[in-house]
Amino acid sequence: MTAPPFLLYGATGYTGTLIAEAAVARGLRPVLAGRNAGALKALAARLDLPWRAVALDDQQGLADALEDTIGVLHCAGPFSATAAPMVEACLRARRHYLDVTGELAVFEALRGRSAVAHQQGIMLLPGVGFDVVPSDCLLAHVHHRLPSATRLRLVISSSGQLSHGTAATMLEHFCGTSFVRRQGQLVAVPLAGDVRTFDIDGRRRSAVLFPWGDLSTAQHSTGVSDIEVWFTFPPSNIRALRAAVVAAPLLRTSFVRRLLQSLVPTGGPSKAERAAGRCVLLAEAESDAGEVVRSCLQTPDGYTHTVETALLCMSRVAAGEHPPGYQTPSSAYGPDLVLQAPGTARSDLSSSR
Repeated sequence: MTAPPFLLYGATGYTGTLIAEAAVARGLRPVLAGRNAGALKALAARLDLPWRAVALDDQQGLADALEDTIGVLHCAGPFSATAAPMVEACLRARRHYLDVTGELAVFEALRGRSAVAHQQGIMLLPGVGFDVVPSDCLLAHVHHRLPSATRLRLVISSSGQLSHGTAATMLEHFCGTSFVRRQGQLVAVPLAGDVRTFDIDGRRRSAVLFPWGDLSTAQHSTGVSDIEVWFTFPPSNIRALRAAVVAAPLLRTSFVRRLLQSLVPTGGPSKAERAAGRCVLLAEAESDAGEVVRSCLQTPDGYTHTVETALLCMSRVAAGEHPPGYQTPSSAYGPDLVLQAPGTARSDLSSSR
């Protein structure tokens, strides 16, 4: 039986192209979509796929593009600007919505659309890439190990490189501020204001608080109201982050932002660079009684993992598994979903009290 097609919006971007190529290699035939007709036509010809050029401000055009599909895998960022119109089109067409965002504000906004999505019988599942499938599944796993947990901590260590789109999105949203979740509320903290060291893969690594999407998704997945996410950086990068925080007001000016965006390298990591990259995630759950459990997850580089998890989630949708309303990867498909992605391994570390 042939899997029903899905709309791959943002197909000509770095991540979208990787997903399109992998989909074809697996016998899938997504409908390529985006704004650039010339680039879409060229990619569609190379991969022998159908395509549709449509702008995000064309609601009727988006709904028409979605009509003969099961839903969209949205890969065109920055999602703070692109998610809302695509979600509206999905609600209008009654088609499922998946994306590869990692933007905290987008997760928060889509949580607020859960009721209307449920009413329409569609699933809203943002973050089906490296942000946030591995982290969400790992945090749900440690919570399953310690259901009485009231605090969650996540540490992410990545050796991979950023694509042009990801780097540009991070620059777009840089304001010198990170967040934590305290008593259910997002609380702003200075970026790189607090530096801690963690034992990651047998090495001590410095890390700073980072506004990762799990500050939103982990609360939905587990109900835990106190959450921290730490990201490891070399000490030199942390010093640069602190300097950038001081310069944040200047970075927010449109002229400087355009200048910096013009300096972001185009494209993304090469195939060899992706093959050499790897990521390690450490999750910790703690109860008010002082019980602590820790688990570790190892994955390939973020882009390779994104391709695998995005297509994995879309395959579940195609199989009829699409619980309505807002979902996270683990709330839709369970904490073990990530283990179905090649090159992924999870280990439970010693517990303490």
